[in-house]
Amino acid sequence: MTTFESITRPQRTDDTATWSAPPQPAARAGFDFDVAIVGLGYVGLPTALAYHGSNSRVLALDVSERRIAVIRAQQADLLEVDQARLAVALDHPGFVLSTDPDDLSRAAAVIVCVPTPVDEHLIPDLTILRAATAMVVEHAVAGQVLMLTSTSYVGCTDDLLAKPLAERGFTIGADVFVAFSAERIDPGNASFDHDEVPRVVGGATAECEEEATKLLLRYVTNVHRVRSLAAAEMTKLLENTFRAVNIALANEFADICRSLDLNPADVVDAAATKPYGFMPFLAGPGVGGHCIPCDPHYLLWQLRKQRVAAPMITQAMVEIAARPHRVVDRVQEVLSAAGTGMLGTRVLVVGIAYKPDVADLRESPALEILDELIQRGATVGFVDDHFDAVTLPSGARLTAVTDPAAFGAQLVVLHTRHASADLGFIEPHQLVLDTTYRGVDVPQRIIL
Repeated sequence: MTTFESITRPQRTDDTATWSAPPQPAARAGFDFDVAIVGLGYVGLPTALAYHGSNSRVLALDVSERRIAVIRAQQADLLEVDQARLAVALDHPGFVLSTDPDDLSRAAAVIVCVPTPVDEHLIPDLTILRAATAMVVEHAVAGQVLMLTSTSYVGCTDDLLAKPLAERGFTIGADVFVAFSAERIDPGNASFDHDEVPRVVGGATAECEEEATKLLLRYVTNVHRVRSLAAAEMTKLLENTFRAVNIALANEFADICRSLDLNPADVVDAAATKPYGFMPFLAGPGVGGHCIPCDPHYLLWQLRKQRVAAPMITQAMVEIAARPHRVVDRVQEVLSAAGTGMLGTRVLVVGIAYKPDVADLRESPALEILDELIQRGATVGFVDDHFDAVTLPSGARLTAVTDPAAFGAQLVVLHTRHASADLGFIEPHQLVLDTTYRGVDVPQRIIL
């Protein structure tokens, strides 16, 4: 069995959406598709397009008719390169959109790419993943490679795929091949081509690992093989827990710098000139998206069941959860210092997506910030080119401000700076609380 081995295939020579990969092995006899992707969200759809762009016959499946309609209308939030790939795929017979689980039996491989959120109590919510894997198990046929990419707890692939398949009578590693390879897509980030980011894979058996590696090498250029499903699952948890701990440290360090009248961004930039032993993490208003606010809780949840303490990770997640509240406290401090207070003061939040240049509100700190500002008595508005309205955690519905200058904000909160954001409306007399630490040069700018 190959262990801890990185395998590569030849690099492609251009970045066009119609690039043709080297000839790939044909799907096993009797299958209409080389691969089926279950779940067409921020991970599944780019993955399906990457496979299709590498000459694979793709079944793209989602149980939501609405999501399929959005994709057909080419309105999905995608990078420019993936938008081009989608336009090509929609006109190609080798790319089929479906909502019918029965179609899964027609694919030589099935990859599950569905969300794994946490609930309001920060407990893993496996509802979607359990439903997706149960659907895959129900429609599994001999010869298939079945791969999970959704981040979850260690042992999840065995619990939700391998064991149920064995109960159906399949011999794992002979009849079907089970593997885990966590997704590594960064929504909105065009700096790292999805195809060129190395993938870590672990199989239920040596044969499963081998077949899963072949499947991944259909479109990625580098695969790193580990010796078990559990090692692959734990790798993803380490990646995002590492980021969570360091972001919590960056936020704390930013608060320390402000108390010493230093700009934390300047200090981070200076420290980042060291070519070894330091990795820059930037402070901000909180952490959003699916990974960092959620994934470490899968690990903590599992450790609690085993009575294993992880105090550093636990405290980091406590600090991350508290960050939006700290932003509102800072708004209160700034307004009090200006002699206005919070009650009735007009506060405009600029950018509410969880990161720049994506139409993604998942776990965005802005939602909690807007909600708490309203609860404390402020008159609140927001501007964001990606959203016309938003529903807050309290259930309140807030419509975007169409004319920020006319809103007459006494305080502007820079939350997310999209490339398209126009801050020309800000007047010299308006206070600006910059939670990004890298805002524009405005007269009344105050850092978080």
